[in-house]
Amino acid sequence: MANYIRFDWAMKRLLRDKANFSVLEGLLTTLLNEKITIRKLLESESNQESEFDKYNRVDILAEDSKGALILFEIQNNNEYAYFQRMLFGVSKLVTEYINRGEGYEHIRKIYSVNIVYFALGSGSDTVYHGQTEFRGIHTNELLQLSPFQQQTFKATAVSQLYPEYYILRVNDFNKWSKVPLEQWIYFLNTGEIPDDASAPGLPEARERLQLDHLSKDELKAYYRHLDNVVILRDNIFTERAEGRAEGRAEGRMEGRMEGRAEGLLEGRAEGLLESRTETARKMLADGLPIDVIRKYTELSEEEIKGLEM
Repeated sequence: MANYIRFDWAMKRLLRDKANFSVLEGLLTTLLNEKITIRKLLESESNQESEFDKYNRVDILAEDSKGALILFEIQNNNEYAYFQRMLFGVSKLVTEYINRGEGYEHIRKIYSVNIVYFALGSGSDTVYHGQTEFRGIHTNELLQLSPFQQQTFKATAVSQLYPEYYILRVNDFNKWSKVPLEQWIYFLNTGEIPDDASAPGLPEARERLQLDHLSKDELKAYYRHLDNVVILRDNIFTERAEGRAEGRAEGRMEGRMEGRAEGLLEGRAEGLLESRTETARKMLADGLPIDVIRKYTELSEEEIKGLEM
């Protein structure tokens, strides 16, 4: 099987070439479930990032044939505020791509596609989709566009006017599938494209992202990038291992404390039961009726009768 270039590095170097747009278009078509054609790439903030971000993250800003903006972000290292980072990136685009004095109807549709190589949030799925909608707090009714708004904005739902977010949590997904989106997730995580890959964009990726197509200088730069990514992965695994170890230690300590507390409670309960039982025996010996014994010891009739045997 051929060796393929990691997708984040390909986004930095190769996928910005118009001849390779079909790879990104294939991913978008698979994700959005509609044919997407990239018209051009726009200026992004990649060249303004720190040295750390040069290998930790990469972004591409594209415009499709309908004028929507598509922001691709790849994040290699854990970032606890990444949800807010997504919001910040989209908010900047909303304001940057409308001219002063233009009406709000000119605000561009934005898709935020985020490929993360860490466990963002808490969930078991690999792909998440977020969009904005408005529901009545009394009826749960979905607020709709008026016929005039639908015609003016060429949209059928309010959510289509707002940014949409896609999060692809690709780590640990290594099971090949016939499902196109899962094929993409598999490639993004493993860097492998099996011969029967059929998802849009993957045949083009197989052809254009082979490692042996790189020049010597590109190959050196690519291996430096891989070294940095490996360091990031090691940091993530170390953090996970340390977190699990701390969790186990805390669990053992809590277990010991809970055990002591439970032991004290059980001891008190057993002592109280023995005291009541002894009192019931004495009352029986004095010939007191069972009803009276029940009242003062709170033992059941069966428990008291059992003491007579």
